[in-house]
Amino acid sequence: MQSVFQQHPEVAERFPDLHPPLTAQSAVIEANRCLYCFDAPCTGACPTHIDVPRFIKKIANENLRGSALTILDANILGASCSHVCPVQVLCEGACVMHHHHEPPIKIALLQRHAMDAFYASGAVLPKTSAERRNGKIACIGAGPASLACAAELRQRGYDVTVFDRHRLPGGLNTYGVAEYKLPTADSLREIELVGSLGVDFQFGTEIAGEAAFANLEKEYDAIFLGVGLGAMHRLRIPGEDHPAVIDALAFIAGYKTAGRLAVGRRVVVVGAGNTAIDAANAAKRLGAEEVQILYRRVETHMPAFGFEYEHAKQEGVRFLWQTQPIAIHADTDGELRSIECLRVELAQDGTPRSIAGSNFHIECDMVVPAIGQSPLFDLLTECYGVRVEHGRVVVDRVTGQTSNPKYFAGGDCVNGGREVVDAVADGKRAAVGIAKVLESAHA
Repeated sequence: MQSVFQQHPEVAERFPDLHPPLTAQSAVIEANRCLYCFDAPCTGACPTHIDVPRFIKKIANENLRGSALTILDANILGASCSHVCPVQVLCEGACVMHHHHEPPIKIALLQRHAMDAFYASGAVLPKTSAERRNGKIACIGAGPASLACAAELRQRGYDVTVFDRHRLPGGLNTYGVAEYKLPTADSLREIELVGSLGVDFQFGTEIAGEAAFANLEKEYDAIFLGVGLGAMHRLRIPGEDHPAVIDALAFIAGYKTAGRLAVGRRVVVVGAGNTAIDAANAAKRLGAEEVQILYRRVETHMPAFGFEYEHAKQEGVRFLWQTQPIAIHADTDGELRSIECLRVELAQDGTPRSIAGSNFHIECDMVVPAIGQSPLFDLLTECYGVRVEHGRVVVDRVTGQTSNPKYFAGGDCVNGGREVVDAVADGKRAAVGIAKVLESAHA
């Protein structure tokens, strides 16, 4: 996969590693800080339930391959999760060291250390002893949920084909996560690992329309929906069709995979979630002189994680609270000039209300909306009998099965947009559910 991807040479320079890796010596020292709890709360806090004490103990014993295999047994995307997981609120947040007023074990960096060594040594998985089983499964989308589902099913002996409409696989890991968190090349190497298990990938193949799904249903015994979410929500204000208005995911994908490094001198990002933060930080690193994030609520209501907020402030991003964009203006030459806003007050129930007559302009030459993604309603309604509520596919939380017994689902199309590790957990859970159904059908 990496052979077809050529990273723009300036990307690595502008987006150095956010958290530099541990050295071999520092990794062993850090691993020996671990108490190796028998009832490890860090393992319980991980959605994929990686055996954290076990993999850290193997690092302490300098058994890096064994450590990596322990991680991969629970999470086939253990490398990317070591980069992008919000460990402060997951495994490291649950570390017992907090009770001793000590800093938590650097679980993410230790996990990355083991996974980097695994990939540097050739990324060879042990050959599975599973016999080939009857049953073919199609996975729609090549993001984390589908990759985890496909890997688990292949390791159980099933034939799996993954379809994705993009030229590069990996979903948001490849296209939507900030480069300084997860380089595109690192995302693609995980797809190569999944491919080494015998998973068949069909890239540039869009599954759309009732006829396409009808054909899949004839050819495959089960279908996994790992389609994620749809396009970013529009601002729905005058002027948003200006070419200098580009949504956050398109902006991030542009510099990561298409070499589009151009950025405005004064950039305004609308929204205050983690994707908005990623876009704002990227704009600063690409050379924007001034980057401001607008949010219609107050600081304590922002959906981004606190550590992401602090990072953005360190990058030089400014935040404007209680601010509602109402129009985007261009000058007589067609160049974007400003975004017009209203001040906002919060009602007692927290509902934001714009203040009439409080109009003001923020000068800018680029606007980046980042106010969430819409569900893939059209695609999901083409899957006959799959129940959708509030834009999310309804599944059995134990098996991942939808209301149509042939369809399973996981990831953002089910949870509305959570973390990579949650998608991996969903995909693996659904794979186990699919395997049980197929085993019963062929018993």
